[in-house]
Amino acid sequence: MTIIRSLLLFALAALAEIGGAWLIWQGVREHRGAAWIGAGIVALGLYGFVATLQPDANFGRILAAYGGVFVAGSLAWGMVLDGFRPDRWDVVGSLICLVGVAVIMYAPRG
Repeated sequence: MTIIRSLLLFALAALAEIGGAWLIWQGVREHRGAAWIGAGIVALGLYGFVATLQPDANFGRILAAYGGVFVAGSLAWGMVLDGFRPDRWDVVGSLICLVGVAVIMYAPRG
């Protein structure tokens, strides 16, 4: 159950961080305005909070592992919201990152 909770928290953190960055991007680069930027700032703050809910107590481990989630999540976000089509190397790279997440977070420790 702890692994499932951790994975759900990683997904929620990715939604908040990637979504927040995307909202700011839309506000600035696509000239959608201050409301989009403000919503992005709120979402990024939410990301910082969600990361603290991980069951592991090690900040460095959680943020290092989240980096792999961020890589894969960013590519997925781009596909869904921006029509981005990753090439095979994007896919391979994101899979490598997700394997890294699994090793960092869920490998047996003794």
